[in-house]
Amino acid sequence: MEEIRMVAPTAILGYGFPLDSFQRAIQEKPHLIGVDAGSTDPGPYYLGKGKSFTDRASVKRDLEFIMEAACQLDIPVLIGTAGGSGGKVHVDWTVEIVKEVAREKNLALPMARIDAEFERDFVLSKLQAGEVSPLPGVPSLKEKDVKESTRIVGQMGLEPFQEAVRKGARIIVGGRAYDPVCFAALPVLQGFDMGLALHLGKILECAAIAASPGSGRDCMLGVLRRDHFLLRPANPQRLCTPDSVAAHSLYEKSDPFFLYGPGGSLDLTETRYEQDDERTVKVSRTKFMPAPYAVKLEAARKVGCRSICIAGTRDPVMIAQIEEIIQGVKESVKDNFGQNDDTFLQFRLYGLHGVMGELEPKPQKGHELGIVIEAVASSQERANTLLSFARSTMLHYGFPGRISTAGNLAFPYSPSDLEAGEVYEFSMYHLLENMDPLASFPITIEELGGES
Repeated sequence: MEEIRMVAPTAILGYGFPLDSFQRAIQEKPHLIGVDAGSTDPGPYYLGKGKSFTDRASVKRDLEFIMEAACQLDIPVLIGTAGGSGGKVHVDWTVEIVKEVAREKNLALPMARIDAEFERDFVLSKLQAGEVSPLPGVPSLKEKDVKESTRIVGQMGLEPFQEAVRKGARIIVGGRAYDPVCFAALPVLQGFDMGLALHLGKILECAAIAASPGSGRDCMLGVLRRDHFLLRPANPQRLCTPDSVAAHSLYEKSDPFFLYGPGGSLDLTETRYEQDDERTVKVSRTKFMPAPYAVKLEAARKVGCRSICIAGTRDPVMIAQIEEIIQGVKESVKDNFGQNDDTFLQFRLYGLHGVMGELEPKPQKGHELGIVIEAVASSQERANTLLSFARSTMLHYGFPGRISTAGNLAFPYSPSDLEAGEVYEFSMYHLLENMDPLASFPITIEELGGES
């Protein structure tokens, strides 16, 4: 085989895709359909809580079209980071939907599930053996971090997916996985170049975002050959250019030329991007640089419960001294409830520095401010109490130049105070060293029999 064609229907399973684009892509007779299903971008809550950030009905809708097309073409479907975060509960959730679709659509095919959740005791043993190292900007891992983590996942590489393919799986539901593997695993297994396969996979995992205009909910076709690959959006209203593809090669990277993953890194120092035809870009010369195998750990722990209030003001006198007012409100809260390590109170000022906070280079006070008051505490009840007190104090806070006594804030919602539930933070972003790339990620094969 001199080329392998692959389709990325959408940037994340559940984000959707236009059916006409998908049908055009399928007409190219791809050898596989790959789809990334998760990300750490939505934050630690979904990993810690064990929930998906994508909607079940939307995921099912995408899978219905993907699985039917794959069965018609007799090609595999590879899904990475199932359920958004790739823990056992997330894989369970996705597998349930896959089985439901297979049953309702009368599809018979072997399914593999690959788990990526690690036990605390295993991570503790690696920590005690000195085989855990922090990623840049992350503190060294402590036993306390491991014990407090609600859920721990490891980012698998190509090998578990390749083993599932060897075992005959036609749909693979993988736990937490390195983003490109659901595209790169099969071609590397068939002898294609590792560097080109991973680079193509890194671009395809975001579907048509690398096109112009870009979109995460549209289809992209990748064609991998022995010394280059081609990228072309399935939607005729989009096109790929060297600029659009090269720009996306910088996506989610701390270094413009090197992308690190399990077992090595991609070297883009000599990569070339060329226009192949009006809508297609040719990419060549990307290299893979092997390194000792390590698995990235991700984990989350619960830190409390959150309550929020959304308010606004357009009083120019209040806006002019908003920082002093907030400090006065915080001191009132402290005076009434004390200073506890398990509580957190902050005010986000949209229209001043609500997005970047202290990093905002040019804070400018407009004629109105949006104010989000957030309280986090060890219990929902305590968070509610702190928020209620802070909100009412700010509402009636007296400041120099104030004329109205009716209140300082406008509230778009009633009730003004909203319970936001449990709060999680990332507790691990570290590397596990001396890891077997296959043994740590158990594979289970199950025959889906279609109509019951």
